[in-house]
Amino acid sequence: MSFNTALSGIQASSSELGIIGNNIANSSTTGFKSSRAEFADVYAAGLVGATDTTVGQGVRLQKTAQQFAQGNISSTNNALDLAINGEGFFQLDDNGSALFTRAGNFSLDKTGTVVNNQGYALMAKKADSTGTISGGASPLQLSSSNVSPKSTTTFNAGVNLDSRDAQTDSSWAIVGGVPDTAGYNDSTSTSIYDSLGNDHTATLYFSKLDPATNPNEWNVRTLVDGNLLNTTKITFNSDGTYQTPATIPISWTPGGGATSPQNFTLDTSTSTQFGSNFGVNKLSQDGYTAGQLLGLNIDSKGTIFARYSNGQSQPQGQVVLAKFNNPQGLQSTGNTVWAETFASGSAVVSDPGTGGLGLIQSNALENSNVDLTAQLVQMIVAQRNFQANAQTIKAENTISQTVINL
Repeated sequence: MSFNTALSGIQASSSELGIIGNNIANSSTTGFKSSRAEFADVYAAGLVGATDTTVGQGVRLQKTAQQFAQGNISSTNNALDLAINGEGFFQLDDNGSALFTRAGNFSLDKTGTVVNNQGYALMAKKADSTGTISGGASPLQLSSSNVSPKSTTTFNAGVNLDSRDAQTDSSWAIVGGVPDTAGYNDSTSTSIYDSLGNDHTATLYFSKLDPATNPNEWNVRTLVDGNLLNTTKITFNSDGTYQTPATIPISWTPGGGATSPQNFTLDTSTSTQFGSNFGVNKLSQDGYTAGQLLGLNIDSKGTIFARYSNGQSQPQGQVVLAKFNNPQGLQSTGNTVWAETFASGSAVVSDPGTGGLGLIQSNALENSNVDLTAQLVQMIVAQRNFQANAQTIKAENTISQTVINL
C-alpha cells in the first residue's frame, strides 16, 4: 500500500514539475498564460464507505488550471502589434472555425488580410465607403488603394469683423483682376477642391455698409481664382452676434475637365461683430485631393484608420473582442491559441471597452504572465516533494526487506 501511495506522490510531483517547466519555457512567449497544478487526495471506500481508520491511498493531479491574469505590456514599432489591456480575447478565423488568442502580433498577408503567425485571420467589423462601421464580424482585409478626391461642398468661415471700421462697400471695384483695397475692410483665403482634386483659391472679402442706413450690415464677396462668384449681405445683432443668413449657396465652374458647375455652401454663422480687430476664428472646408496610403492607426476602441498623404484618415474596420464566463474552460490548441468548449461557455463578442471587455493598445504586445521568480521557488518545492516521496519508497523497501529476512 505505501509503495503505491508514494508512487502517486512521485507521479504528482513529476506532473507539477512538468507544468512549472512549461511555464518557465514560455516565460518570454507573447500572450502566454501560465498554468498551475491542482491536486486531490485519493481514498478507497468499501460498500459501507470510509471509516475512522481509513488510510489515504495517495494523491492525484485533479486539474491543470490556466491562469488568465494580465501580463505586462511592452511597446513596439509595429502598428499591427495589438495588446488587450483588460479582459477579452482576439477572435481569429481558421477556415471558418473560431479560435481565440491574447497574442496580438499581427501582420498582413499577400491579400491584405490581417493574420497572426499561423495565418489565422483577425475578426473585425468592416467599414463601408463612407467610413460607417456596422454589421457582424468577418476576417479583416485592409485596402491599400489610394483615396479618391472629394470636391468641396461646405466652406465654414468664422471671423470677427471690427464694428469700429468705416464704410468701404461703396468703393468696391476690381482693378486689373484684383479687388481695390478701398472697397473692402478685411479678407481671408483658403483652398477648395474640384471633382478632380485640383485646388483653387477661395477668398472672402468683407465690406462694411453705411452704418447710418444699414447698421450692423456687411457685404461678403466670394472670389474663386480671382473670379467674383457671389455677393451677399450678412447682418449682426446689436450685441455683435450673428443674425442672418444661415448659409450662402455658391455655384462655380472650375474648368480643366472637372464637373461643372459645382456647388458649395458658405457658412459664416459663427462670425461676430465686436469692437476688436479683425480675426479669423474658424476657416475650414471638406474637400481634398487624392492621397496615397501612408500607414495605419488603431485607437483604443479597436478602430483601424488608414492614413493618407492628403492628410485624410478613413476607418477601415473595428477589431472585436470576445469574453467567456469561464476562461479556464477554454481548450489550449497550442501557438497561444484557445478553442471554445462546453465548459468555457459560448463566446460573447463585442466592441473593445464595452461589456466588461478591455481596451486595445496599438504598437504594443502583452508579455507572458509567468512570474519567473515564483516559478523557480515552486520548482524547488516540487523537487523536495519528489525527494520526500522517494524516501517513503526507500523506507518501505527497508521495512519489507527486514520482514523477509525474518
